[in-house]
Amino acid sequence: MKHDAYQQSGFLTRFNLRRDWLVILIWALILGGLMAAVAFKFNDLYGSRSSIAAIVTTLKMPAMVSMFGTFVARAPYTTADIFASEMMVFMALFMAVMNIYFAVRNTRGEESNGMLELIRSHAVGKQSPLLAATLELFLINVLMGLCYFGGLQVSGMHGMSTMGNLLIGIGLAAIGFMFGSAALLMAQVSDNPRGATMLSYLFLGVTYLVRMLTDVQNPDFTWWSPFGWIEKLSIYHKNNWLPVFLMLGLTIVLLLLTFYASRHRDVGAGLLATRGGRKRASVFLTGPFSLVMRLDRLSLIVWVIGLVVLGISYGSIFGTVGDIMKTNPLMGKLMGATAVDAANRLVVLKFAALLMVVFAVLVTVPSVQTLLRINGDERKGWLEQIHAKAISRGHIFGSYVAVSLLIGTLSMFAAVFGLWLANNSVMTNPLSFERLFREFIGYLPAIYVTLGISALIIGWLPRLQTIIWAIPVYGLISLYFGNLLNLPNWAEKLTPYGWINQVPVSNVNWTQFGLLMALSIILIVIGFLGYQRRDLIEN
Repeated sequence: MKHDAYQQSGFLTRFNLRRDWLVILIWALILGGLMAAVAFKFNDLYGSRSSIAAIVTTLKMPAMVSMFGTFVARAPYTTADIFASEMMVFMALFMAVMNIYFAVRNTRGEESNGMLELIRSHAVGKQSPLLAATLELFLINVLMGLCYFGGLQVSGMHGMSTMGNLLIGIGLAAIGFMFGSAALLMAQVSDNPRGATMLSYLFLGVTYLVRMLTDVQNPDFTWWSPFGWIEKLSIYHKNNWLPVFLMLGLTIVLLLLTFYASRHRDVGAGLLATRGGRKRASVFLTGPFSLVMRLDRLSLIVWVIGLVVLGISYGSIFGTVGDIMKTNPLMGKLMGATAVDAANRLVVLKFAALLMVVFAVLVTVPSVQTLLRINGDERKGWLEQIHAKAISRGHIFGSYVAVSLLIGTLSMFAAVFGLWLANNSVMTNPLSFERLFREFIGYLPAIYVTLGISALIIGWLPRLQTIIWAIPVYGLISLYFGNLLNLPNWAEKLTPYGWINQVPVSNVNWTQFGLLMALSIILIVIGFLGYQRRDLIEN
């Protein structure tokens, strides 16, 4: 039989879909449901001309432009214009994250755990697993696009059009597939899932930062950022399809590079090989804590540097964010110089408080990833040699928890430090380090409680550990869009992040700080007891 590099690709695609159907359904329900629910809600929130005029003024402020993108709609404005302006950047981020998850998991992840070797021992083509992962990714994005289109069609949102709804669905599907294709390429570059994930998020982060900075300074330059293309669709007005073609063109280039790289490397290898270790262990490698810390040091370095850069990027627009005279000159003249300075400072503080929600959720990601590794390392058999030694389970569990807490603490400090550095250089009257340090102290207990909940689930319900990600995701949605959607106060308090008061606008609530820290300790102890009692996880 003639060898076919893509033999049985269809079968493997069906196999992947059958295996992942529940995860795909959950993503579709969450993202599709969120899009439809917001569209329904916007008719009530922004159904009148006065409410639309008020929110348009807000969306044109530099702070909102940095978060949601440039407001490109033209008068007369409709509810659909507000919806497109507020939702596209946010939903594009979620689409990119979802695609990175599936792309790395179904390629480098399977290669790392030995599944690919088992599959290729059968009569399948060399490139079939990669093609199957690509086809699954394509079908997932098609499904998501249809969910968005269908949800918007039945929402009855004022000012929408069928063509605009279709462009939203196709545009989000295209940008998701584009970042998924980038993740497939990174899976060929790195020889381990963690490295592939970090490289994928690095690409996403750089394109997002370029989008943010160009939107604030000169929106014409946003065309240079692939992430910024989602803003250029001009939905419900021009319905510009050019960005979709650009996304598809870049996707084709990325996929061609991916398959070329896959053909020219061995199984288990990457284009960037991991540097060989030392012949003798370092004197610092004396126990489980130092081992986990050593394994996660690259992740820690990348996240700390990335959050410093993100903090500097957002801090660099503090001077523009608080410029009321620029956004509303008449109001500035009426208020006077002293009142304007006070109002400017309050706007910057409120913007910093909103940023901290984003930073806290981002910081949770590497911390929880480290904590979840304890079950992954068990499943792969990597901890067997440690368990065979005179090392207690508590010592191992405590090491992973300690490293995750350390990563969360350092990453959070890095974000705040970046904000302070930038605001010090761009503002005439910058915020003091003590004022911004409130953010670090204020949100630290929320991060620790989230890690405590994670430790509890890992200890008692390890098979359900994926549900941990619902906490930061819901926290970001409820607090990021809470005011825009008029969510009740109790809905925001369903996650630990919702219990933090408006720091740095307000002082740290030390009573709340102590209670949350105590709760985090209790949760970690309960998780530790569950980990000691349960059996080890085997593959």
